[in-house]
Parts: sequence; structure tokens; C-alpha cells
Amino acid sequence: MPLPVQQQNTVEPGGNQPWVCIAPMMKWTDRHYRFFMRTMTRHTLLYTEMITCGAVIHGDREHLLGFSPEEKPLALQVGGNNPDELARCTRIAEELGYDEINLNVGCPSERVQDGRFGACLMARPAQVARAVEAMKAACRIPVTVKCRIGISSRERYEHLHEFVHTVASAGCDRFIVHARVAVLGGFSPKQNRTIPPLRYDDVYRLKADFPYLTVIINGGIRTLGEAVSHLRRVDGFMIGRAAYENPYLFAEVDSQFFDPCAPIPSRREIIHAMVEYIDSWVERGLYPNHILKHMHGLFAFRPGSRAFKRYLSEFGHRPGTTGKILLDAIRAIPDDVLDERGCPQPVAHKVLPAPASAK
Repeated sequence: MPLPVQQQNTVEPGGNQPWVCIAPMMKWTDRHYRFFMRTMTRHTLLYTEMITCGAVIHGDREHLLGFSPEEKPLALQVGGNNPDELARCTRIAEELGYDEINLNVGCPSERVQDGRFGACLMARPAQVARAVEAMKAACRIPVTVKCRIGISSRERYEHLHEFVHTVASAGCDRFIVHARVAVLGGFSPKQNRTIPPLRYDDVYRLKADFPYLTVIINGGIRTLGEAVSHLRRVDGFMIGRAAYENPYLFAEVDSQFFDPCAPIPSRREIIHAMVEYIDSWVERGLYPNHILKHMHGLFAFRPGSRAFKRYLSEFGHRPGTTGKILLDAIRAIPDDVLDERGCPQPVAHKVLPAPASAK
């Protein structure tokens, strides 16, 4: 199904264009959320939820790994520690048409720690290097790593430097770095996203120490103005929760960072694109609430937002519901909000060129 608002894109950043990414988020960045975001931005690199090696290899691939062409460029994020299994996942990702495979070395959950992958792998850089080497040998698509600046037993910058140096030596040249230490034990994943202090300077220092690597910063970024400030020091940025809670933030990304002439879709246009998308999935037996739940934040911080969310929550799960529910829900939204393009009071800021190593 072609997107009515935006066109498809598989071109990687280059020239003065930074890397702009939406973070992989469990239970959030599924195929329906990714399609929804493509109605706003065609250049942003999207990621799947983290999927374990076992699920990639043995699970229902259409259910876990299926995507529509409109979602590209798209990266598969995997969790695991066995080089042979990760190599198999990489081959599967390439065969299915993913544009990148990303190894999770940042998730701090106890379930992930029990499987000896995620953030705890930061204590074993040589093992990560072996995994990356096997993954790169298995495919032609980029193999990247998403990590923290450290873990509770290895919090100093020198530990991060050692980790990146070792993994880069195995052939990884792009790192997405969450600028918080992961506390392993005692903190929930939610606490690990908010309580450890942000240390952006560690990420900046990493880029300065490894100018030939592509370094993308993640953690605590809520606005495009904040993102721009980071681009003076790194090659790109990744936004997580703000992209889910306020998705229309990304309506201005293409015109801001990639093409000044790129159209900024209105929320009304996005709604109409999603009506068609929902109806196509209803025909396949899917309840609309599986899609609608990702749209609750479309009118964040604008008049009528609460009524819009309440309507979707109340009616989205009922049998017989179709995409028309969106047209009914927006009756609570003023026309000027539906038709505005971008933020009502956009922050004026200049797009800065990414460092030379991002080219």
C-alpha cells in the first residue's frame, strides 16, 4: 500500500545529512507504529522492537519480522550473545530485506540479563567483537551496535573507550550510544531510563576519540532543538519515548534535516492515510485497537487531545470498528489544529552539518 502523504525511501544519510533514528522500544515499535511514523517522515531510520535470536530463528517470522515496503529504511534489532546464532539472524534479516541489523548491548532488564545479553555484554567486549565479526561475515548489510555509556560495574569513560575500540576492531563502524549508565540489579528498565544521570559529554568524547566512527547519541532528547544542539558534536541522534508520546514531532524532520522542500503533512492528512491502512488490516482480521494505540499521542499538547485518546480507547476494541473511528474521533479537534503543518510555534534553529566521518 503506497503512502498517500510521503514517498518511500531507502537512501542512507550522506553529505550534510545527519542520522535521525527512532529507538527500538519493546511493545511499541511494531510494524503498525512504524507505518504510522512513515506518514510523517520518510528519511528517519526506524527500528523493530528487540527480538531475541531464538525468536528470529525459530519463531513465526511473518508475525515477528514481517513489514511492509513503506516502512523502509528499517533496521532489525536482535538480542543475543552466540556468534553463530547471531550470524544466522543476520542472514535472515538480509534475506527478508532489512536495511541494517543492530545488536542490543544496552537493555538492562533482568530477563535479558538472565539470557546473558543486552547491557551485561558491555563487560565482555571481546565476546561482542566475536559476535560482530560473525555477523559481518554473514551479510552485506550494515551491522551496528546500540550500547550504554557503561554498566554499574564499569562506569568510567575508559571502560566505554575500551568497549568501542574492541568492537570497532571487529568491523563495527556505527554505534548508537545511550548516554546513561545501566544499573544492573536494583533498578527496573523504567528506572534505568530516567534515574541514572545523562552524561552526554562521554558520548561527545567518544566521537572525538574515534572520529572515523559514526556515533549517534540517544537518551533524554525531547525536541528537535535539543537534537540540533547534539549535532555539533556527534553524527546523529536517536529519539525514543518522545517519538511515541508526541509522534507529530517527526512531521518536521524531513524538511528540517534532509530536504527544505519536503512537505510537512497535516494531522488531517495523517488521519486519512491511517483510515485506509486500518481498513486494510481489518479485512485481514485485526482489531483496530492494535493500530490505534500507537496514535494516542498524535495531538499531544494540542486542544482536543484528551477527548481524541478517550474516544479511541473506548471504541477501538469493539467488533465491527473500522478506520472510520478516526474520523469520528477528530470531531473533538479544532480545524486549525487538524490543518496546521508542524508545530504552531516552531523553534528557529539552523541545521548543522554532521562531522566528516558521517559521510
